[in-house]
Amino acid sequence: MAKQKIVLAYSGGLDTSVLLSWIKDTYDAEMIAFCANIGQEDELKGLEKKAKQTGASKIYIDDLQDEFAADFIYPMMQAGAIYEGQYFLGTSIARPLIAKRMVEIAKKEGATAIGHGATGKGNDQVRFELTTAALAPDLEIIAPWRDERFRNEFPGRAEMIAYCAEKKIPVQASAKKPFSMDRNLLHISYEAGILEDPWFDAGDKKNKDYFTVLSVFPEDAPDKAEYVTLDFVKGNCVAVNGKELSPLKVMQVLNKLGGKHGVGRVDMVENRFVGMKSRGVYETPGGAILHFAHRQIESLTMDREVMHLRDSLIPKYAELVYNGFWYAPERLAIQALVTESQKNVTGTVRVKLFKGGIHAAGRKSPVSLYNPHIATMEADPTKAYNQDDATGFIRLNGLRLRVNSQVNGAKNLGSVGKAK
Repeated sequence: MAKQKIVLAYSGGLDTSVLLSWIKDTYDAEMIAFCANIGQEDELKGLEKKAKQTGASKIYIDDLQDEFAADFIYPMMQAGAIYEGQYFLGTSIARPLIAKRMVEIAKKEGATAIGHGATGKGNDQVRFELTTAALAPDLEIIAPWRDERFRNEFPGRAEMIAYCAEKKIPVQASAKKPFSMDRNLLHISYEAGILEDPWFDAGDKKNKDYFTVLSVFPEDAPDKAEYVTLDFVKGNCVAVNGKELSPLKVMQVLNKLGGKHGVGRVDMVENRFVGMKSRGVYETPGGAILHFAHRQIESLTMDREVMHLRDSLIPKYAELVYNGFWYAPERLAIQALVTESQKNVTGTVRVKLFKGGIHAAGRKSPVSLYNPHIATMEADPTKAYNQDDATGFIRLNGLRLRVNSQVNGAKNLGSVGKAK
């Protein structure tokens, strides 16, 4: 009887090397390793040999950067998504892509399960598994960190290192970093370890060797501001400083520009889907610029009511991405509205980068809804706006307030505005 096949998310590090071998032995399975290049810039050379020495029958090493930028980051940027007002969703948006590719490989190879190394306390386990539920509900999920057998066997890194030595698994054990890191094309995140104290200052100069992979501290940025132009077509950035670029290249260029000036740095305490609060430090230089510039071109080209409707959905959309519901019908429905809202979001934005700040320095569009003749404080030569019309407009909008006051009087105001 043929062994079952299991596809495992694999990086070649200590944890996933142990997982690969342990799952293979525990489930008596054929292991197929998968590593996605989504811009983490890890050294992938030699990974195939390492995976096979560890027990994999095959390994897929796929460059998904173009797909990540065009089909995940860009649609999310069109939606203006940001979680709890601060987080640009860098890790969250990468997980459905990784899980989607794992499902594709599982179907191709005839695998019956996929495995991951996410812990039972984090968000990633949810994101991986909800994507699998949406795309391949029949696939089994193997999550060793939620398996008591695995936790009992490996209570710490020392046991993992000893296991690898016994099994002759080729891993280079190094001193554990004082925090956890996750990097991709959109951002790098830091959490756990020394960051579990929310009073710890990750922005202190003495920590710049830790939290400055993609960007410098603002105080270390150049003393001279830099101007950058971004061209948009239907809500997507298609050029930077006049040079046409693919979504991937746009992200790479903006990451360098933003990192140089220390923009997109976030330190926050967020609410995880599983119920706990978690402190995270993030560097999202390119994403911060793109998010800001996109909003600027929208302000010029987007109808007010369409913008306000879309904006009302931003918290929900961001929550769906954060919680792992990328392939849920409600996210797809909101995305359809977002796509429709972006059809006239075309034009150029100029931003100024300086000491951690992103500042608007100009906007223009061939489909601008801004009419200087109407907006002017001077006489309107087009006579498109009659100021006398405002009298009736205000009176009608104030009708319910006047009626309410006549019925309820001052008591309706309660203690509003009164100091206690």
